[in-house]
Order: sequence, then structure tokens, then C-alpha cells
Amino acid sequence: MAPALRPMFGEQQRFMLFLITPAALLLLLFQVVPIVIGANASFRDWALYNPKKIWVGLDHYRAVIADPAFLEVVLPNTFVFMAVSVMGALILGLALALLLNRPFRGQKLVQTVLLVPLMVAPVIAAIMMRWMFNDQFGIVNAVLEGLGVEGQPWLVERWSAFGVILLTDIWLWTPWFTLLLLAGLQSLPKEPFEAAAIDGTTVWRVFRHLTLPMLRPVIVVCVVIRAIDAFRTFDIVWTLTGGGPGRATELFSLYAYVHAFLNLDLGRGSAAAIIGGVIILVVGVALYRLVDRVAKA
Repeated sequence: MAPALRPMFGEQQRFMLFLITPAALLLLLFQVVPIVIGANASFRDWALYNPKKIWVGLDHYRAVIADPAFLEVVLPNTFVFMAVSVMGALILGLALALLLNRPFRGQKLVQTVLLVPLMVAPVIAAIMMRWMFNDQFGIVNAVLEGLGVEGQPWLVERWSAFGVILLTDIWLWTPWFTLLLLAGLQSLPKEPFEAAAIDGTTVWRVFRHLTLPMLRPVIVVCVVIRAIDAFRTFDIVWTLTGGGPGRATELFSLYAYVHAFLNLDLGRGSAAAIIGGVIILVVGVALYRLVDRVAKA
């Protein structure tokens, strides 16, 4: 009599597969399938007003890469936004985490207040900032005029509008860095710091040679995750300036959105999205290695 075949998966493995199947199906339907459809559209002349979906190969990719606006405005804006917003939120978040890591009266209240921006939707924060920096009746110009300084058309000039966008994004994401870095600080061993205090080591040397090296894994993960998220920022910019004045503050996500949903050119919009995905994949890997190397130095 032939021996019975052993099942491919044991009871424990089948139970684990049963648990992850719903999440896997959701990931397949709402992540993988749209990416496949978008990749297919990027090789076709796929427009809502022209439903023939003619195969055009790499024409859309060539058009995006050769577009002066994409090369000279969109990509520089995106990388400047990513670098400044991530570094600004990281520095402020680390400073706040270091302050909150020391016990003081009212510490819990301060921590709660600092977490308020995390509870505000980015669109709501952008609307609030747009009203605050309005050149006619915004509170910022009102304060400046009260101090005898002439008000500024903040959202009309390129760099002032870009600065408002950066300010909004840093305000929203600083508490996120603070929360994660504070958790990292509180998990560090106490013995090296106690030994440094006994030796009379200065605060800066403790921070430079103990805190930063031990906090390196948390910093690297935070920077990489936030940089990838900053690359695809859409809602803040769209709500504040819509990419204006002109196209002066247009980021990559707005570029793809305008082509796909305003110009109704799904093919070119999908090609731009695929190019952006490749760029952020390369940048993410390079950024991880760079930050890890700098943190080890």
C-alpha cells in the first residue's frame, strides 16, 4: 500500500495563511491591480476622449523625460521640498524629543499639546495656513502691519509660497519625528550616560558620541520613511497653491495628477507615475545607505 502523501502545509501554516488571506486580497485588489492597469496605460494612447487605447510603446515616457517643465521645475521642486521638509522636521523633532526626555512639571500636558498636529488632516492644515497667509486679511500680515512692517503677498511669489508649503509640512510632521525619537531615547540603556556623567563629559560630547550613535537606527528608518512619503506629497500643495503661481510650486504628484485627471491623458499621467515610482525607489535605497553612513561617521 502506497504511503499517504504529507500535506504541503501543516495545521499552523494553514491557520496563518487563513489569517493573512483577507489582507493579501485587499493588497492585490487595491495595490497590485491598479499598478498593473497603470503600467498598461502608460504604453497606450489612453485618453478619456479617445477610448481606442492604441499601443504607443515608450512615447509617453519619452515625452515626460523630455518635458522641460518636468526636468527644470517639477523634479527640482520635489527634491528641494523632500530635503528641506524632512531635515527641518527631523531637527525640530529631535530637539523636542531631547527636551521631553527629561522629566519636568507638566510634561504630560506638553506631550499632549505637541501631538495636536498629528490629529489635523493635511487638507485642514493647508486651508488654515492659506487663510493665515492671505495677503488681504490674513493674521500674519495683520501682525506684521501692527509691528510697522509692510504685509507681503505670501502665496503670489514663488519662494514665499514654497516657504509656506514647507512650513505647513514641517508643522504637521515634527510631532511624528518627536514621538518616534522620544520612544527611541527612552529605550536607550542608562549605564553609558551614567558613566559619562561621572567622568564629567560635556552635554555636547554625550549627545555626539552616545545619543546619536545609539539612536542611529531610529533616525535612519524615520528619515527614509518620511522622505518617501514627502516625495508623493499632494494634498498640502494642491490646497495651498494648486502648484502656482503658474507652475512655480508644482511637485511630482501634481504633475501626474494634472496630466491624468485634468488633461484626461491617462497614458502620460501613468507614465509619469511609473517614472516617479522608479525615482523614489532609487532615491530611497540611496538615502538609506547615505543616512546610515553619515550616522556611523
